[in-house]
Amino acid sequence: MTRDDINLPGPLAEITAAFERYETALTTNDVAVLDELFFVDPRTIRYGIGENLYGHDEISAFRASRPSGGLDRTLERTAITSFGTDFATAMTLFRRTPGKIGRQSQTWAKIDGDWRIVAAHVSLIPEDQEAV
Repeated sequence: MTRDDINLPGPLAEITAAFERYETALTTNDVAVLDELFFVDPRTIRYGIGENLYGHDEISAFRASRPSGGLDRTLERTAITSFGTDFATAMTLFRRTPGKIGRQSQTWAKIDGDWRIVAAHVSLIPEDQEAV
């Protein structure tokens, strides 16, 4: 891969659409789509604000038990980058909790022709530490 393979128009459009689909599913609590977008594999990892989830089964169980209200959020500084045709990252800041800023990182891979999240991390920091 070379620098010319970063953000190729086709893969970048695909991963951006997948990220937007994830965001819609997240804020509407569409658990079926969330489960679909995470790679079904025991090596998939999601570190959340209050949980460490290893494997699709743990991630899916968390999604199924999560409260379905209060999921709206505002995204800021979203950065989506594709590397070649089969690998991408999506990073964003979000606001939902007053006085806190959320950070979300996702690693995506195109597996069997479909974009899937293979690793994710979500954390909150006090809003006044955002620029530190």
